[in-house]
Amino acid sequence: MTNHWIDIKNTDCALIMGSNAAEHHPICFKWVLKAKEERGAKIVHVDPKFSRTSARSDFHVPLRSGTDIPFLGGMIKYIIEKKKYFKEYVTEYTNASFIVNKKFAFKNGLFSGFNAKEKKYDKSSWKFDLDGKGVPKKDKTLKDSRCVFQLLKKHYDRYDLNKVSSITGVPKKEILRVYELFAATGSPKKAGTIMYALGWTQHTVGVQNIRASAIIQLLLGNIGIAGGGINALRGEPNVQGSTDHCILYHILPGYLGLPRANWPKLDDYLKANTPVSNDPASANWWQHKPKYMVSLLKGWFGDAATKENGFGYDWLPKGDKGGDYSYLWLFDKMYKGKIKGGSIWATNPAQSVPNSNKVRKAMENLDWLSMAEIHHNETTDFWHRPGADPKKIKTEVFLLPSCHRVEKEGSVSNSGRWLLWHHKATPPQGKSKSMGEIIVEIMNKVRSLYREQSGVFAEPILNLDWPNYYNAENMAKKINGYYTAGPKKGQQVPSFGALKDDGSTVCLNWLYAGSYTEEAGNKAKRRDYTQTPMQAKIGLYPKFSWNWPVNRRILYNRLSVDKNGRPWDPARTVIKWNGTKWEGDVPDGGWPPLATGKGRYPFIMRKEGHGQLFGPGRAEGPFPEHYEPIETPVKKHPFSKQLNNPCAKIMDSDADMRAKPADPRYPIVLTTYSLTEHWCGGGETRNVPWLLEAEPQLYVEMSPELAKEKGIKNGEVVAVESARGRVEAVAMVTIRIRPFKILGKTVHEIGMPFFAGWTTPGVGDATNRLCIAAGDPNTTIPEFKACCVNIKKATSITELA
Repeated sequence: MTNHWIDIKNTDCALIMGSNAAEHHPICFKWVLKAKEERGAKIVHVDPKFSRTSARSDFHVPLRSGTDIPFLGGMIKYIIEKKKYFKEYVTEYTNASFIVNKKFAFKNGLFSGFNAKEKKYDKSSWKFDLDGKGVPKKDKTLKDSRCVFQLLKKHYDRYDLNKVSSITGVPKKEILRVYELFAATGSPKKAGTIMYALGWTQHTVGVQNIRASAIIQLLLGNIGIAGGGINALRGEPNVQGSTDHCILYHILPGYLGLPRANWPKLDDYLKANTPVSNDPASANWWQHKPKYMVSLLKGWFGDAATKENGFGYDWLPKGDKGGDYSYLWLFDKMYKGKIKGGSIWATNPAQSVPNSNKVRKAMENLDWLSMAEIHHNETTDFWHRPGADPKKIKTEVFLLPSCHRVEKEGSVSNSGRWLLWHHKATPPQGKSKSMGEIIVEIMNKVRSLYREQSGVFAEPILNLDWPNYYNAENMAKKINGYYTAGPKKGQQVPSFGALKDDGSTVCLNWLYAGSYTEEAGNKAKRRDYTQTPMQAKIGLYPKFSWNWPVNRRILYNRLSVDKNGRPWDPARTVIKWNGTKWEGDVPDGGWPPLATGKGRYPFIMRKEGHGQLFGPGRAEGPFPEHYEPIETPVKKHPFSKQLNNPCAKIMDSDADMRAKPADPRYPIVLTTYSLTEHWCGGGETRNVPWLLEAEPQLYVEMSPELAKEKGIKNGEVVAVESARGRVEAVAMVTIRIRPFKILGKTVHEIGMPFFAGWTTPGVGDATNRLCIAAGDPNTTIPEFKACCVNIKKATSITELA
């Protein structure tokens, strides 16, 4: 989240898309209701099905899964045409005025530079024109035909109400109602927030869905202000913290890029990944990346990390240039027999990964598999799943008993980037241990074997600065970082501003520097409600827990003031300049306001210092463009001739596991979702009797119109089939889902939760057996939220028996 949960109470309008916040974030949703009750805020829910979120909103707008960009693109057109944008904010704080290279073009759904064979873009024509000093040229009148604002206007001119309605299935009147309401927040005295979750990200255009929302919020001046922002509702299993600390394949802790083979030395890596700005008013904060990377390497390798070995960079494994190491490709390689062993921690891919049947089959090719888990689940027990013959499966499985989260201490980072400490409630039962203890013990045994047997390439193993035992408090200290030399040697660093690139500091994640300091100790444990009157007005509690970075509660908060440091909206002041210093939240840098001549542009993490209406870094284009899901009920759409994302990641081994566009065998759209009663895939909550009683069986929601067409009655067991598999579920015939009129044709959509798994008798098995293994080109997140299926009465019942 750019903001935080409490701040949502400050909004005048909340647009909730790709999320069922009331059911999936029920405790936090109270702040949405508080905004409605105390401020009279309008709540709009745009989602394929009616839910508890819809019931608490002012109105619900159903749209077909996979058509968020047309809906948002139409809003961009509306904001520009009706002049609803916040002009001063747009001109001064975004790249609207930047002049783009004259070779940049867009035609028939493709941007300039596309290589069809490689499914990639040469982005050289997407660059900005530079002046003699190497600074982007600007036209602050926003009239130049090649300035970003004019290119944006031209790009979305195609997204008129008729086209948007025809492809989303939303009536024009309802579309206009949303546009008018949310665009009204483009005023200095108004604030609008956008809240999203996996319903936006889990598409082959997932990143561009969020990019489109960023464009809207930049146009309206809703970034950096109280009650505004783009707020990702992260999953409760510490999703924010796990991404901060590099659970994703393409980053290291603190969102540092993955080392690649074409950067063999540290200097190569730093040169390729450290941006250089020639504009003195740009903070260009990533210029400090060498300090963060070297401090991380010192944390990994300790005294062994020296300048001669690139502080240990020489020992790191390097990804191939352009190589994808996401789980989609991992299981594809496993399916092809190219991976021999596996180690899986706290996840259940045989249930949760799309095309789960392929995943289960892939694991049969492993010689061995170790898993750390609390319960048996579909992955630990894949070798004796229904239909499998254990005698024919060679994989040797080791199950390492992990204790429950209440049986260990540590930290979690919530959606609002708050670092919160949780204490151990009870000791681990039996022989179970925390996963931290398990991995430390395993690695110590490996290190011992390396010493005894002179293992190959021993340096990265034996030179690790590795503990003898796991201690969460010590790990928190090391994540914060400390000095390794000088008069402060051994002391905790106060913030990332103290980190160095000469090896004199250790820090396992620069974003968390300042969370565990000499003077205050472990700030994640703080529960102090002290506020100033200004902070109290907007619900800002600076001494409750700790917020990355540097305890800043609202990111890019310098956008909440004009160039003189005066708040756009004094009633919702986030920061203000008192003539000598900033008051309120921790500012995005301590420099004085821009008008003093000593300030910095507010987007301090961007090389140019401005918000990116034009985003040249994305894989499939600098502007979001509508592309249909890989499996779609239509053969064309009204915006271009390019049907699907040209850069989407699709595996060749899945070629016979995909439906064709408008495939008559699979004419129905399927979307998936989680439940209040079950946590994610249900691996834990299916073992809790009262939660299982609340949601005991897999079901499929369908409209009365579809049920009538298929001759299905409420409560009957049905079979849902895709090109990848068959799933049994109980029919829930409901008006919560309705048919869509798409390009003049009726298209049905159904919805299914994904909590079920065969290890819980009578519940059913994984919905994800139906889903397609196609990924977003930027992140490889799978397209869980849209695939094509068919449905019929089940002639035989096995999974729900």
